[in-house]
Amino acid sequence: MSDIVCISPIDGSEVARRTPATGAAIDAALAAARHAQAEWARVPIAERGRKMLDFLAAMQAQNQEIVPELALQMGRPVRFGGEMRPFEERVRAMVDIAEEALAPVVPKPKEGFRRLIKRVPAGIVLVVAPWNYPYLTAVNSIVPALLAGNAVILKHATQTILVGDRFQIAMDRAGIPKGLFQNLALGHEDTARLIGSGKVDHVNFTGSVAGGKAMERAAAGTFTTLGLELGGKDPAYVRADADFDFTVENVVDGTFYNSGQCCCGIERIYVHDSLYDRFVESFVDLTNKYVLGNPLDEATTLGPMAATRFADVVRAQTNEALAKGARAHINHERFPADRAGTPYLMPQVLTEVDHSMSVMMEESFGPVVGIMKVSSDEEALRLMNDSPYGLTASIWTKDMDAAEAIGDKVETGTVFMNRCDYVDPGLAWTGVKDTGRGATMSRLGIEGLTRPKSYHLRAIG
Repeated sequence: MSDIVCISPIDGSEVARRTPATGAAIDAALAAARHAQAEWARVPIAERGRKMLDFLAAMQAQNQEIVPELALQMGRPVRFGGEMRPFEERVRAMVDIAEEALAPVVPKPKEGFRRLIKRVPAGIVLVVAPWNYPYLTAVNSIVPALLAGNAVILKHATQTILVGDRFQIAMDRAGIPKGLFQNLALGHEDTARLIGSGKVDHVNFTGSVAGGKAMERAAAGTFTTLGLELGGKDPAYVRADADFDFTVENVVDGTFYNSGQCCCGIERIYVHDSLYDRFVESFVDLTNKYVLGNPLDEATTLGPMAATRFADVVRAQTNEALAKGARAHINHERFPADRAGTPYLMPQVLTEVDHSMSVMMEESFGPVVGIMKVSSDEEALRLMNDSPYGLTASIWTKDMDAAEAIGDKVETGTVFMNRCDYVDPGLAWTGVKDTGRGATMSRLGIEGLTRPKSYHLRAIG
């Protein structure tokens, strides 16, 4: 059984090594989770919420160590300070709505009967978390699952294996009952066997489309439910009435933050022809201000991608686009840290692109974007929907009614106006088409980690 090893994108050094859990250890974890969950389900929701706030405090207390640790594991610059601010927002939002979200559903009164639907815990929830936002993507499911009365087993990505340890430390310090939350080091085959065993009741997975299909294959025949957030190719549409400077600044940030390794980062841009030339010029000027380098350096604004193989995908898409006639606007001379065969990859802006190019159709998950000119809302809408993915879409305009009307026709999970790359915990985080199914966040995310149980009680005499 091979060890699980995290290799730093900074210099190729080993950050952490873990021995995968044995079959006996996995069985013991499942038994402990089942026992703990039965007790936890009887704990009042308000008390569960207090424990989650204790967990939050314990996680925040680790942030000074977490920030450089993240840079070492996946390359995000330390100047951005980690993920604790949105992490806190999501935890507090879920605690605030838990009692309302989990309250029984009571239909119209019927004389002589008591009728209600209770939301009971799913049981054991397996969270399979990715490396790109390793704290946020995990907490999206972990805290709602525990609030709903479930036990949780976390399998974190190899690239951010230390994040799972941080979750376990915080849960233990918060006094979460033994066995209720367990972080396990698991390889792909062990994860598939665990899902296929039928001994977990729900799986929440964030990752690639191929990974989502592997999850479905593993769960086949078990009736284990799945929540899947998979690939994305999120579009931005800049209308003629957009607030120009605000839009450029925010669309550039939404494109290149985290080296473009964002599930809901902007990957393709459609600009009204009246703004197009000016937009491209300003977008390129701002992109040229990024500093590519070691993420432990406070001056760095663009770190390496998490692994060389990810950077190579972006390089291949860019080269294919250029071979088909695209124009590159960023010169290598401005980014000397960019080196082939390494994760260090400069940002790139492409024009004269079209949908025959993979850079406009397939997930890049890196610092490259194509910009196309459009003449109308209708043309923009057609191009936005010409995608196998649908996580978010952003519309940049001063007309809220127009944004909503366009949004009604976009095939996506979330419609943004004048913002992007953000998860509002009060709204369902969901996708359509190959982006997946199910939802996290909001009351719907909590409800999705329960099952309905109906009570039809008849009075006699």
